[in-house]
Amino acid sequence: MTVTITPRKFTGTVRIPASKSHTIRQLLIASLADGESIIKNPLDSLDTRSCIEACKVFGAQITEVYDDDKKLVSLKIIGNNNFKKISCPLCPPCSPCTSAPPREPLLIDVGNSGTTLYLALAIAGLQSQEIVFTGDESIQKRSAAPLLDALLGLGIQVKSNNGCTPITIKGPYTGGKVTLPCPTSQYLSALLIAAPLAPAGIVTEIDVPLLNERPYIEMTISYIEKHMVSVTHKENYKNIIKTQNGENRFEIPGGSEWKSFSSDVPGDFSSAAFPAAAAAITGGPVTLLGLDFHDTQGDKYFLDMLKLMGCEVHWDENIDKNNPSVTISRNKPLCGGSFDLNETPDLLPAAAVVAAYANGDTILSNVAHARIKETDRIAVLTQELAKLGVSCTELPDGIIIHGKGKLFPHENPVIDGHNDHRIVMAFAVSALGSPVPVEITTAECAAVTYPGFLELIEKKY
Repeated sequence: MTVTITPRKFTGTVRIPASKSHTIRQLLIASLADGESIIKNPLDSLDTRSCIEACKVFGAQITEVYDDDKKLVSLKIIGNNNFKKISCPLCPPCSPCTSAPPREPLLIDVGNSGTTLYLALAIAGLQSQEIVFTGDESIQKRSAAPLLDALLGLGIQVKSNNGCTPITIKGPYTGGKVTLPCPTSQYLSALLIAAPLAPAGIVTEIDVPLLNERPYIEMTISYIEKHMVSVTHKENYKNIIKTQNGENRFEIPGGSEWKSFSSDVPGDFSSAAFPAAAAAITGGPVTLLGLDFHDTQGDKYFLDMLKLMGCEVHWDENIDKNNPSVTISRNKPLCGGSFDLNETPDLLPAAAVVAAYANGDTILSNVAHARIKETDRIAVLTQELAKLGVSCTELPDGIIIHGKGKLFPHENPVIDGHNDHRIVMAFAVSALGSPVPVEITTAECAAVTYPGFLELIEKKY
């Protein structure tokens, strides 16, 4: 689908959709827990749908609850905490099956959801049923090779297409010591969710020579602290991260279980970056609702970036002390700056289009892992910003945007969205300040994480 975004001032109040990262973690944890869990106000998106289907394959029973306006308000999950014990009746739980006839592999189609793929791969290795993972064209190009190598080192049988889907996983999980470089934090989060469920006595030791996106690891560990039941030990999971000589070392004992819970999902700072960027580009004011500034999400850093570039950012607790509103506006020209995005790579597209409207250079660096997202976002941003007359210097680990305060688009610019939801949303926002309308292809993929985003941008206030 191709959309045309007409330039206009963007202002108003926007309720931010729920966090994708929180929603998927809660779904997977609830699906492995004993009893019924309730996830309130989850993200209702294509990625969530992919995760729900994966959880059903894992044996969870999931009921979707809607309000009178047909809005998804909660998910009720009856977990299958015996998932890791699935084996044929002739074999003990989690042991290799040699005497029973082979069973047909289970199939999980993760669609476009890399988070679902990576986190579910490790879970699948807890039991002896073959599980085959597949996905859309984009997923088929995204390698999970470092994670798959680690799973092999932990006793799990793995087959893949050079690290990409289709990927076949089969347990049992025997534990051990592995080295796991994490250009994406999701590799490590996958093991943090699965490894505690290994049988008692099995210890998983992980050396992590490279760890990007650290706030997402803090998010995963926060769930361990809240919802993990220790069965055979009294370890304090706050201490599972051990740093020695600058290296990250993790020791995770087995013998635990996830417990059921009832929890709200906070708003998504990654999604909030786009209406916030619209405020920065057109002046605003834009008020965002549903965000918890105390949440572990690293992408709240975007609001600090906007302040440094010349925006006003004001938090107001009068509406809701637990989820205050934040208003972004701008009354002076934007200026460039230098920003390290190692912990927050998803901010790169939004930050780049704001930088296009700044005066002077903006350096977005230490974010080489943005090249292994849905697209090579560094290359794509350089390519597409050029169509809007913005000069960029592509770096191995980032991009320098040579801003001149406004766009100088080619006649009738057509931006290729590259079927990447964050690229589409970023250029939709950039078009609001353009001197001419801008067309964007593959715009439908915005629904992967932000349903209704295009309607929001096109809305006339």
